[in-house]
Amino acid sequence: MKRMKALVCCAAAACLAMVPAGCSSQQSYTPPEKSATVSSPAIGKSGTLRVGVNAGSPPLAGSPSSSSKIVGIDVDVAAALADQLGLKLEIVDVGTDPEAALKEGKVDVAMGIGSEIEVSFWRSPAYLPKGVALFSTPANATVPTKASSPKIAAQVSSTSSWQVTNEFGQDALVSENDLKSAFAALADGSAQYVAADAVIGMYAAHSGGYDAQIVALMQQPGGYCVGVLEANTELQAAVKDALAALTDGGIVSVIEKKWLGTDIDASSLPLTTGASSAKTDESKTSGDESDGGENAPAAEGDEEGNVESNAGRNAVQPTA
Repeated sequence: MKRMKALVCCAAAACLAMVPAGCSSQQSYTPPEKSATVSSPAIGKSGTLRVGVNAGSPPLAGSPSSSSKIVGIDVDVAAALADQLGLKLEIVDVGTDPEAALKEGKVDVAMGIGSEIEVSFWRSPAYLPKGVALFSTPANATVPTKASSPKIAAQVSSTSSWQVTNEFGQDALVSENDLKSAFAALADGSAQYVAADAVIGMYAAHSGGYDAQIVALMQQPGGYCVGVLEANTELQAAVKDALAALTDGGIVSVIEKKWLGTDIDASSLPLTTGASSAKTDESKTSGDESDGGENAPAAEGDEEGNVESNAGRNAVQPTA
């Protein structure tokens, strides 16, 4: 099984001491293969972690226009998770019903499970933040209030648009067909803020080349989690430990930077005055945000850190 590759900087002093001439500033390092930490019956296929994703939810999972291969944040985190467990990865598109796929034994784990929804299976600690965020340009870091009469662009019929009207009133909402249009409104000054899910909004801004940042959260932060059957306590413990190692080791941060241009620390973000619980908003809207395109573009690589994540490139993909 191919390992994720890390690009590590070579210290100048070490270069001079060990290789007097021609020392490169970077070298490729491939860690040794790990032994499998879980096996049957904790997983349904020997040596392989079968991971369910929703292939219609970029940037978590989707297919670039040039390929039917599923890529995204969830695929990369799943590949890193399988690698940490010493297993190969098989990606399974479970659509919007991960619960059925888990119960029917089609997958061992499911990615992208919101912490705010009711489920009948175990959820890991969050590996990504989730919640409606307010984005603005770097020149505007002010957290708006209703009294300031802000103009906030949001995708029509989305959780975020409902959140805007609920807290700031109907006059504050600048309704747009998609998030690309919402960020274009921010860029041309017809809106002061954009409201969107923190991860999806950051992806839309980054992929569209818009210079935007999160200035506040309009909800108490939740998260995207990994789901495992309630009875499968062995796999639960293994997933929890592996995710902790990936988070503490900076791998999840690198994957975020690859897709979003930055990692998101929800714990450091202020809340708007009327910030609500995510659970109260689930039935208030008929749609969710999207990036305005049908497919998630494949990332070319990380430009921010020292680790180049190749996770997911060699995953077994769903058959046509």
